Amino acid sequence: MRIVLVGPPGAGKGTQAAFLAKNLKIPHISTGDLFRANISQGTELGKQAKAFMDAGNLVPDEVTIGMAKDRMSKPDAEGGFLLDGFPRNVSQAVALDEWLKAEGQQLDGVLDLEVPEDEVVKRIAGRRTCRNDSSHVFHVTYSPPEQDGVCDVCGGELYQRGDDTEETVRRRLEVYHSETEPIIDHYKAQGLVVTISALGKVDEVTRRAMEALKKSSPEG
Repeated sequence: MRIVLVGPPGAGKGTQAAFLAKNLKIPHISTGDLFRANISQGTELGKQAKAFMDAGNLVPDEVTIGMAKDRMSKPDAEGGFLLDGFPRNVSQAVALDEWLKAEGQQLDGVLDLEVPEDEVVKRIAGRRTCRNDSSHVFHVTYSPPEQDGVCDVCGGELYQRGDDTEETVRRRLEVYHSETEPIIDHYKAQGLVVTISALGKVDEVTRRAMEALKKSSPEG
């Protein structure tokens, strides 16, 4: 299967992408991983991306598209892939359409994870991260530490990251609505979009997603 995963920040795309890719036995291709891999390997696209990022600028579409095309061309993606974070706007979606057509391929579905905006803010703004180890993350509502402000794992101080504040989250949502959300309409016109609620436990959302994708696919 060839799938695009979309949804606002805080929808749990990364978590769901990992579970879905494992269940479907296809590679999970995320924009973040593409950037990290190309930069660490010193590829030409990686050098271009790093130059823009170091200057505090967004990486241009053509660089991101080039990385995605290269990754989708790898042997492990011959039987399909799950795209997470790409395409992020309509021009990237059009480039993906053109590449797939040229390769004699097509998307099987676009999975839209739906979460109310207030829930997104609650999920992200409630995060608290350990200063000693950023992998130790708690949530004031969903997974609070035993002692307020103290990491259960190492005793380090818990703090709210700058990009987890409500103001920052709402700005990220504005960008999502203006730049990324339009790709949903782009794919709806192709009859590819399946929308599911991303509320509930992780395994419940995964099961919901698998059922929706199965129904939407030609084989389903």
